Formats: sequence, structure tokens, C-alpha cells
Amino acid sequence: QIDPKDYTFSGLKDETVGRLPGKVAGQQFIIQDCENCHIYIFDHSAAITIDDCVNCQIFLGPIKGSVFFRDCKDCKCIVACQQFRARDCRKLEVFLCCATQPIIESSTGMKFGCFQYYYPELALQFKDAGLSIFNNTWSNIHDFTPVSGENNWGLLPENAVVQDYVPLPSSEELKAVRISTDATKSIIPVTRGRRQKSSDESCLAVFFAGDYTTANARKLIDEMTGKGFQLVQTKEVSMKAEDAHRVFQQCASEFIPLLERGPVVALEFSGDGAVEECRSTINNVFSGTKVFVSESKASASQDVDNFYNFADMQMGM
Repeated sequence: QIDPKDYTFSGLKDETVGRLPGKVAGQQFIIQDCENCHIYIFDHSAAITIDDCVNCQIFLGPIKGSVFFRDCKDCKCIVACQQFRARDCRKLEVFLCCATQPIIESSTGMKFGCFQYYYPELALQFKDAGLSIFNNTWSNIHDFTPVSGENNWGLLPENAVVQDYVPLPSSEELKAVRISTDATKSIIPVTRGRRQKSSDESCLAVFFAGDYTTANARKLIDEMTGKGFQLVQTKEVSMKAEDAHRVFQQCASEFIPLLERGPVVALEFSGDGAVEECRSTINNVFSGTKVFVSESKASASQDVDNFYNFADMQMGM
């Protein structure tokens, strides 16, 4: 028998509370009427509602469905979810991983950054919640109630340090979770999203499903970002033959047989010389692996547009 009290934090003040990996195990969770609290859910859940919280620091592990903030103010959060909604909130600062377009309503002073966090159980929790680490539209916010001449939301500074917002837990019990907030270790690749690009040159690389798809994609990200290129966006999505023709154009036929194995993982890099560097890295590091990569600077921006237009339609954005 499930006791709702095990899945609720209510009416707390000046406390540090949390749940260790394995303790929520896909249940729903409620957080309400908390003030000046540090709250950590180091597990996956079905859905989470957060109501009437003030000046709290909150970490939420992967949420299979939605997270809904209502009537909260001055909170700093790290959240991974399928859907993000905030209504009647003021001054929320959120490091976000969200599979669909995040929505705010009647809210002001909202700031968003890219989720960055690691602990050993997190990768499996993402799987259990049915979330892909490559589907993160953290900066593509939809404001249901825009006010002309005002901006209800913006992006956190690019150099924002996660621990300055949501510090690591101080309680003995929660210290057992082996956390890293180092961006290079983050389970979610840190993307630029809607931030201004440093260069008008982009490059698209697409990995096809197989045993090492995730590892290969991460390896290419490490290689490229290590050389100063920027990871703009990532996407994991299933493709059919007709999609391949639209996206890969004349080289579609060599990739179509690979689509039956499962979803593809696409990466967009930006920076002067990105195409050449990406092609040479793929030749040197992934010689036995079939990867689609932009042919030239001229074709690359079209590749990126073709792929992400298709992917956004797939995801129903």
C-alpha cells in the first residue's frame, strides 16, 4: 500500500529534505507551501506539482510526464521532464531539460538555462522516465500571456554555475549521492539553444541506431567542444525512408537501410571551420561507423534546417 505522505513535502520551512535514488520509483510527487527549503528528488517520477513555494532550491530527477509550478516565487531549480509548465510564478531560475516546448503563463522574471548534472543512477532514471538525453528544448519557451513591450522570460548567463543556484545537499543522508555539476560530465549534453551563435557556419552530424550510438554522439561532442566549437542543439528521433530523402537528399539511399534499427541522434555544431573539423574527426575517430555529416559550409545550413524542420514536425512542436 502506497502512503501519500512518502510522496509529499508540505508546509516545510528552513529544511533540507529529499529522496534517494530508488525511493520514488516512478510515483507522482507533490511539493507545496515550502519556504527557504532545499529539496532534492534524486529519482524518476510520474509527474510533480509544486505549489506556493517561496525561496526554495529544488532538484528534480527525470519526470515521465509534466512538472507544474504554480504560485511560486524566488525559487531556483534543476528539472528534467517531458513537459514543463509554470503559472502565476515570479522569479524562477531553472536549469531545464524538457522534451517538449516549455510553457509559461501569467509569470514574470523567469530565467532558463540548460540542465547540467550527473550522478551514477541518473542515466538509468532517464531511461525509466522514457526521456532521451538528446531531446532538450530548454530555451524554446512559449509564453501564453505575453505583454507587449515586456519580456516575461530570458536566459540565464552563459557562465552560470549550477551550484551557485542549487547547492549540493548538506544533509548526511543525501550526501551519499555522488553528484557532479561539472558541465563536461553532465548526463545531458549542454547546448547553446537559442543563444546567439558565434559563427554563421553550422554542421549537422547524424548517428544511426546501434549499440554505441549514445557513446559515439558523446564522443563527437567531446572532440568538437574540446576544440572550441559550440554544440547548438541535439535531437533523437525516428525517421522513415521518405524523411531520409528530405533530409539527406542525394545520399539518402545509403542511409535508408539503417533507419529500421531505431531512432537517429543528430547534433548541430557551430563555429568557423565546423564542417571541415567535424568531417575529419568522424573520419579519424569513427572510421567504421556510418555517419551522415554535412558536405560543405554551403550545404550545411540547409542540412540543419531540413533536419530540424522535420524533427520539430515529428515531435509535434
